[in-house]
Amino acid sequence: MGQKINPLGFRLGTTQGHHSIWFAQPKNYSEGLEEDQKIRNYIKNYVQKNMRISSGIEGIARIEIQKRIDLIQIIIYMGFPKLLIERRPRGIEELQINLQKELNCVNRKLNIAITKIAKPYGNSNILAEFIAGQLKIEFHFTK
Repeated sequence: MGQKINPLGFRLGTTQGHHSIWFAQPKNYSEGLEEDQKIRNYIKNYVQKNMRISSGIEGIARIEIQKRIDLIQIIIYMGFPKLLIERRPRGIEELQINLQKELNCVNRKLNIAITKIAKPYGNSNILAEFIAGQLKIEFHFTK
């Protein structure tokens, strides 16, 4: 029986990068992880509420978080960013303000950027969301 390995951990540094880039002292490390998880969950919930499509695709491939002493930079890689921006033109600013309130980061600036993925259906997360959405609406795949 072979040893099982996490595919992301195996590829880190060679073909893929980390999803969070920051440093913390060992006693504060768990707080940083919890803050990252809060950020990711809040963004996914916000996009899910404000971006309703018939197939149910959110289009988020990954969320990258870079933390510095005075700045939190969040890069959202999306397959279909136009759908979020068209529905609510000031949606990104609203997300930024609400996320700052949620995190209670008064002394740190929050910066959110959205990046479009060239081939959205080539990403496994977006493709899985698309297939799940098709199964929810009972898409008939056999004829």
